[in-house]
Amino acid sequence: MIFFTHALHPDVMADLARLGDLRVASAPTAAAIIAESHGAEIIVVRAPIPPEVIRRETGLRALLRHGAGLDMIPVEVATQSGVLVTNVPGANAVTVAEHVIWTALALLRRYPAVAADLQAMGWNAARAHSDHGQELTGRKLAIVGMGNVGTALHKIAHHGFAMQTLAVTSRPVALPEGVQSVTLREALQSCDILALCCPLTPATTGLIGPAELALMQPHSVLINVARGPVVDEPALIAALQSGQIGGAALDVFQIQPLPADHPFMAMTNVILTPHMAGITDESMRRMGNCVVQQARAILSGQMPQNLCNPQVWAAYSDPSH
Repeated sequence: MIFFTHALHPDVMADLARLGDLRVASAPTAAAIIAESHGAEIIVVRAPIPPEVIRRETGLRALLRHGAGLDMIPVEVATQSGVLVTNVPGANAVTVAEHVIWTALALLRRYPAVAADLQAMGWNAARAHSDHGQELTGRKLAIVGMGNVGTALHKIAHHGFAMQTLAVTSRPVALPEGVQSVTLREALQSCDILALCCPLTPATTGLIGPAELALMQPHSVLINVARGPVVDEPALIAALQSGQIGGAALDVFQIQPLPADHPFMAMTNVILTPHMAGITDESMRRMGNCVVQQARAILSGQMPQNLCNPQVWAAYSDPSH
């Protein structure tokens, strides 16, 4: 049985149905996943997987991440249990990159305030914001995390908007041509747009806090398409309220779904989206097709692509497994 934390693209579900019985969680919650995943051979992951599910399901073969980040999967537990873990890096990179560009344009043109004032106060009040709008072309973009998303974002920013790209990365030798490697401090002090595209790790948790925000310029904007805990939310709220930075576009949060009474909800210099930066019809098809290929390989006894814990394969492929 193939178990899903969420339903996928209909075409993908149809392809997977040819490989075995399907079951979709009634809700993407720990309680539903624990209660409804009994008998799973493969779990397709778009919500956090409780470690007890992996330990309980002795017939579980693989956890297939429908996406790139592995923070939803307790990889160490899976490895200890002999369960394969895969992901689909890069399948939604251009989707996330486009989201960054879209929100950067909207923030620089003060769209949240324009839209709010147009509805509440009328044409002239909304139009008054236009005098303070800024163009994206020629701006300085700092990208924290130059993986697939960061690379796709640089291409659009550099070739489409003549932007200068700065990168905060642990692999400066792998940077695309035209990207300048800088420290986080240098990036914060000089950028117009700060794009957080890094994975969530112990090193990146709380990466952007009060001291970092204090280094940014009053006109600069922060865009988070990484994970919520990368940013200290109370510090960001204070920076937005005081005018320390000009605005923020947030797709991820420390608590998801975002509570209806959260301070972000009332701010007119913030764009909020419900963790959807990487989701379009096209990206869902691409990610789903990769999951189908991986499931088909595993069920036929072949090593899947993008195996994240290859040390498991030797024991897994052993006939006695």
